[in-house]
Amino acid sequence: MAEHPPRWREDFPIAWERDQYLTRRELAKFLTLGSGLFAAATLVIAAAGRRFRVPVYPRVRIARVAELPVRGVLPFRYPTAEDPCLLLRRPDGTLVAYSQVCTHLSCAVVYEPADNVLFCPCHHGSFSTAGGEPVAGPPRRPLPRIRIEQDGEDIFATGVEV
Repeated sequence: MAEHPPRWREDFPIAWERDQYLTRRELAKFLTLGSGLFAAATLVIAAAGRRFRVPVYPRVRIARVAELPVRGVLPFRYPTAEDPCLLLRRPDGTLVAYSQVCTHLSCAVVYEPADNVLFCPCHHGSFSTAGGEPVAGPPRRPLPRIRIEQDGEDIFATGVEV
């Protein structure tokens, strides 16, 4: 008596011997290697982008030293006309400059000479005038520092430290 194939073979007529299927181990190796290649390519592209993008900042005269008394503040714009900044003369007489844009939600910070801090009135954040680090409130990142140089009596902005 001839043996009939099971019913499921009629519904799924697959010749397993001729089928070239992928094992789970082969699939896992393929996915791991593919993911590794994508990660390596992303790192190479990111490194190349950082390496070849060097910002060039202009040297811009801000003010004369005599224009800024101790605990004084002078607003200016750097590196473009859309970037508000503050030049400060701290109580010890040193000159520092920072971006006026709060790192929390981009509100304008103001100098509070009594407390010697840069204050953000939007969310009551404060930044140190010594290094621009946040000392109170919701901001977590320091203010971008503007590099300044003194040439005789003139003060120049020469770059931005983010």
